[in-house]
Amino acid sequence: MKICLSLVHLITISFLPFQIASAQADMPQARVVSLSVDPEQVLVLHVHPGYVSSVHVIEEVTSVVLGDPGAFKAEHSEAEPHLVFFKATSTKAAQTNALIATKGGREIALSLVSGGRSDNREPVDYLLTCERPHSFLIAAAIPTVVVGETTSIVPTEPATSVPQGNPVDQEAELLKSARVANPQWQGKLLRVAAGQPSEGDHDMAVPFAVLNSSERSIELLPPQIQLGGISKNKHLKAIKAEPVGIKNYWITTRKLAPGARADGVVVFERPNFKESRETLLLSIAQADQVDHPVMAPIAFVAPLPGGTK
Repeated sequence: MKICLSLVHLITISFLPFQIASAQADMPQARVVSLSVDPEQVLVLHVHPGYVSSVHVIEEVTSVVLGDPGAFKAEHSEAEPHLVFFKATSTKAAQTNALIATKGGREIALSLVSGGRSDNREPVDYLLTCERPHSFLIAAAIPTVVVGETTSIVPTEPATSVPQGNPVDQEAELLKSARVANPQWQGKLLRVAAGQPSEGDHDMAVPFAVLNSSERSIELLPPQIQLGGISKNKHLKAIKAEPVGIKNYWITTRKLAPGARADGVVVFERPNFKESRETLLLSIAQADQVDHPVMAPIAFVAPLPGGTK
């Protein structure tokens, strides 16, 4: 009898690894993902029925909106202000979008994807961490950035000497020092002004200000830099605009109430040369009027440090 019991135990123990391996094979692949937050990019979150996916945001969450609350569920608690939890409530394959708004004015767009309970080929994101995008606060790239010809917006000390603290507070203070003091406004309802530029090795940093002079709230698109001018064809007199690649930008807010102002800085690689009839321009447009941007001229050559003020 003892021999029979031992054989049963031995067989049970032998089959345990196979049972565990079979159970693991039936589970979807678990992932922990970290992505940089880009206001123009949609983050994809893979969810699965029976699992909860967490999104960690760099700032406190103020609201969460779901496109299809019948197939997905979103939960947010004030006790965990940086976390949002998403669940797939339908056992069938489904997709929808979600929008997370933060206390600092950021908006994070998500695309929720669920393959359904029977599809274990798709991974499930246990945790998605939204990291802060690389900002223009890189002393090696822009060693001296001057606003209004007098105020430095990037410390001249090495990057290691930057005081520790909340990155959001540091960037807010830095942006505050980049405020254009005496803006030369361009435009009517949407008013734009570019400040005094400054140069690093191959990069140029330009502070700017935007004022909403209309009677309604507006949303701004990210700033653009253009090299514009008049075509050489005298008969056509066509206006040409060549986009200049932007390396980074920072703005206090992209949503402006009537009479509100936003301040920011844009960093780009300045072209090596231009024609005499061309002008370097900062272009700002509203989200609902992308075809009617306001242009503000930018000096092609930044003043030398210690020059005439």
